[in-house]
Amino acid sequence: MKVDVLIIKKELIKQKELKFKGNIYHFSQINFCYNSSKIEGSRLTNDQTEAIFDTSSFIPKSDDVIKLDDLIESKNHFKLFDYMLDNVDKPLSKEMMIEMNKILKRNTSDEDNPRYNVGGFKVVPNIIGLVNVIKTSAPKDVEKDVDLLLNKYLKLEKVTLEDITDFHVCFERIHPFGDGNGRVGRMIMFKECLKNGIMPFIILDRDKPFYMRGLKEYDNDKKYLIDTCLHSQDIYADVCRELLDFEVDD
Repeated sequence: MKVDVLIIKKELIKQKELKFKGNIYHFSQINFCYNSSKIEGSRLTNDQTEAIFDTSSFIPKSDDVIKLDDLIESKNHFKLFDYMLDNVDKPLSKEMMIEMNKILKRNTSDEDNPRYNVGGFKVVPNIIGLVNVIKTSAPKDVEKDVDLLLNKYLKLEKVTLEDITDFHVCFERIHPFGDGNGRVGRMIMFKECLKNGIMPFIILDRDKPFYMRGLKEYDNDKKYLIDTCLHSQDIYADVCRELLDFEVDD
């Protein structure tokens, strides 16, 4: 069964309001939060992430060391996903990007640290990775670079998966925020796929090496990142086929 992306989008929005377990919204919230956060170093498990989503709490093992920011950012990621759905058909803007980052970082230790400038673009230089480092835009150039990226992207008449990966690579190379760039960037990809009738996807933590290689090698060969996204699409499509195979009278 081929899954219509419009049906996925409608069901995600509808199920967001219904709040019952085991559906595509529930699956997407937990797996997106767990994997996207894990890529960035979170130590929360999938089960712990699910417990936080379901109950806003969990009981750690006695020897677990859990960072408070990991807990807060998980809850914030759930809110970020909801914000994305609420604005899924709106065009991207600087204001939307900043709001996404603000939602993700709200009430974290970074919010009280002026070096992270939560609620605005970065004020301190940053890089991607520690090995084979990817240089990013200087703080003074961020707004100009974001404007150029948005102007180019918003002029596209028909958006393809390659256009979305092009945007993502440029966004990550700008790295406009003090922290949270990867999670915001991957949320933007999910949004733009839904908006443009393209199968959305969640990059899994187990595929992080392929994803990072894709970002680094993109200028030389786009296929590393695009193939990773296609693989992730297949996984998400399989889940959608399973969870959306029903008929309910409205």
